[in-house]
Amino acid sequence: MQYGLLVMGAPYSSAAPHSALRFAHQIIACGHRVAGVFFYRDGVHNASSLMTPPQDELNLREAWVELHHTHGVMLDVCVAAALRRGLLDESEAKRHGKSVANLEAPFSLTGLGQLLTLQQQCDRLITFA
Repeated sequence: MQYGLLVMGAPYSSAAPHSALRFAHQIIACGHRVAGVFFYRDGVHNASSLMTPPQDELNLREAWVELHHTHGVMLDVCVAAALRRGLLDESEAKRHGKSVANLEAPFSLTGLGQLLTLQQQCDRLITFA
């Protein structure tokens, strides 16, 4: 089976991102595939390159990046939700006259159309809120 994940909870203030990450690893271990993860609402904070948790805690951003590098899982971030919450990639930072970007590859800013595409290509879309 092919799964898509929708993550709507912020890291460290919601269990949603950690649960989604554990779910992704478990279904991959069972022989299924995670086609992509779409970060929406407060879930966009999982993509921030400025997140710096204590060394004895899981760095959720790095864990998502590792999932991408190891299993090819696409990491899409809702552009509208990200901009509202101060997450910008380099091109959006330039476009809005900001001096710094805090969203970088393998995360990519996309629209809600990408969520619809993910839903259509997967057998299941699981929401973590």
